[in-house]
Amino acid sequence: MKCEGDKTYDKPGDCPVCGMHLVKEEKASSSKTIYTCPMHPEIRETKPGACPKCGMELVPEKAEKKPEEEKTYKKMQKKFWIAVAFSIPVFIIAMSEFFSFLNLDAVATKRTWGWVQFVLATPVVFYSSWSFFKRGWSSVRRWSPNMWTLISFGVGAAYLFSVLALLFPHIFPPQFRDDEGNVHLYFEAAAVILTLVLLGQVLELRAHGKTNSALKALLNLSPPVAHRMRDGKEEEVPLEHVQVGDILKVKPGEKIPVDGIVVEGTATIDESMISGEPIPVDKSEKDKVIGGTINGKTSFLMKAEKVGSDTLLAQIIEMVNKASRSRAPIQRLADTVAKYFVQIVIGIALITFLIWSIWGPEPAYIYAFVNAVSVLIIACPCALGLATPMSIMVGTGRGAQSGVLVKNARAIEEMNKVDILIIDKTGTITEGKPSLKSYKSFGNLSDEEILNRATAVDENSEHPIAEAIVEGAREKNLDLIPVTDFESVTGKGVQAKYKGKRIGLGNHRLMETFDASLSQENQKLVKAWQMNGQTVMYLLYEDKVQGIVSVADAIKPTSAKAIQDLQEMGVKVHMLTGDNEYTAKAVAEELKLDGYQADCLPEDKYNKVKELQGRDHMVAMAGDGINDAPALEQANVGIAMGTGTDIAMQSAEITLVKGDLSGIARARELSEKVMKNIKQNLFFAFIYNALGVPVAAGILYPFFGILLSPIIAAAAMSFSSVSVISNALRLRKM
Repeated sequence: MKCEGDKTYDKPGDCPVCGMHLVKEEKASSSKTIYTCPMHPEIRETKPGACPKCGMELVPEKAEKKPEEEKTYKKMQKKFWIAVAFSIPVFIIAMSEFFSFLNLDAVATKRTWGWVQFVLATPVVFYSSWSFFKRGWSSVRRWSPNMWTLISFGVGAAYLFSVLALLFPHIFPPQFRDDEGNVHLYFEAAAVILTLVLLGQVLELRAHGKTNSALKALLNLSPPVAHRMRDGKEEEVPLEHVQVGDILKVKPGEKIPVDGIVVEGTATIDESMISGEPIPVDKSEKDKVIGGTINGKTSFLMKAEKVGSDTLLAQIIEMVNKASRSRAPIQRLADTVAKYFVQIVIGIALITFLIWSIWGPEPAYIYAFVNAVSVLIIACPCALGLATPMSIMVGTGRGAQSGVLVKNARAIEEMNKVDILIIDKTGTITEGKPSLKSYKSFGNLSDEEILNRATAVDENSEHPIAEAIVEGAREKNLDLIPVTDFESVTGKGVQAKYKGKRIGLGNHRLMETFDASLSQENQKLVKAWQMNGQTVMYLLYEDKVQGIVSVADAIKPTSAKAIQDLQEMGVKVHMLTGDNEYTAKAVAEELKLDGYQADCLPEDKYNKVKELQGRDHMVAMAGDGINDAPALEQANVGIAMGTGTDIAMQSAEITLVKGDLSGIARARELSEKVMKNIKQNLFFAFIYNALGVPVAAGILYPFFGILLSPIIAAAAMSFSSVSVISNALRLRKM
């Protein structure tokens, strides 16, 4: 939480200030595990399997350590289930007087059952939950009261009171003893409260694990090895051994190992992880390539220019890492209330002790001690452990039914405060893949014949643009013309033979190869299509341009209405996209956005979010790609399209199952109602207990001779829990 600035620790544990679990900082220099053969160490593979020489099972070259957060999670989970196993029988014994059919008094005396409760509750306190008391003590020592202070004081008082009542019931005033001389015990309150808190900690640790999995997924984008060329020979080396200036060979379908420049060959590279754009980019000599992006179906040589932490992928990882460490605890609302509540309660307990010890009847110190402890017991709100989780559980369940998946309470709390929404274009506003848009004849052929010939040439191509054209044409059930001698022209397009003459479909470079040209009128049409966000391909026959065909990333049918609804709610909508200025402007004008920015890299989106936050805006970011991950982490609320990448969904706190912007409006309404419900629950968690504090302090004793009955204390705890649960369940009808 940056409670101590940028301070880090060399081992896992808890933050000494706020008590939250420390989480491991993932480093971009991490590399994948290399597997080798115990008998043949020269065998080095990137995945487990059998040795190709002797058949032995390959083993990790370096001993794999279990991730620290996984160890912590498993340890806390184990403590939770032990607490559950011991708390349930304690609760049943304590509540038996309300359920006559149990008839435990016929089995053993109440005092005997008290000892059973002591034996069962003690492991919950001293094994499963001892770390909570350490956090509570730390908060007192640092004078920063929080939820742990309240829990450790209240639960500790309940446990110690119960131990004393069990061992020395005769020292308690008559008002605290029943007809058999037994004092009411609070072992079940201590055990159940701690078990509920343990549940919250288990859920918190699991959430941290999911957040860190986004970083691990980013780390996995880099290949573990690279193919380095030395003296004309190819050698496989670990990625961390690659140095600036090395010549690397990238084979078909492989991930590019580091940032660099093409020195030999051509390629078509999928750069969607960086730009977010679905259309692969053609590369030739002197063009830059980015580590982690995926090569197409050709081999090429590249020169390494940036390695290790200098690569663009490493910088993205660091941005995600930095943003993920800047979050607030989801329980800070309860902590804020507890901060003042704790101080007031402790103050009342001390005053109670002083008043009773000075003016109380004999034995004065016994009365003083019992009433001071009673104040702490009645003030411990057992419903506090339920207040937030119950509302979150019911509210998020209801949200899931309408396609809004929420990861944590913080996102719900802040979603209704958002005043600026930043959205990506590809996959968020648009469908996220190219599709056939338009086709036009420049001569005697009809428009349909242009599409027919373009599809016939493209049918054998595996390029994504060609696939989009062919798929669009199939929907029209066209009878394609027969072509022969198909050939792919890298970086330009495709060509073939039709009736013995050359026919082709490609970009302006292919048009130059065919010695073809366009009239000024047709050039204006091509320019207009390009400015409208379309990628234009030319259909060539011999030395003439017979027509054009275009593909585009279509806007989702629901985007316009969703953006309008959000603007009516007072949310300004800005678009940040890696696409070009023409396309960005066309989309922004069509959807009447409040602002846009084109040619954005992941760093630009991240910095824009930080800039707006620096101007006191509450920023939500909606995206679907790896390139959106840093901005999704940095935003006050990150929203991922369910149709996007796993990394985007792991980095975000809200996921829209249908990938539909209209889900953001539903998420906002959900946040308003859930937060209102949480505040009501916190009120119920405290009100019964707060009303009981004056009675516990003995304010009624001078007038009516009444001291706090254990039954009243138990009823206050029960009523607060029932109220919280009943109120939270109302969210199901939202």
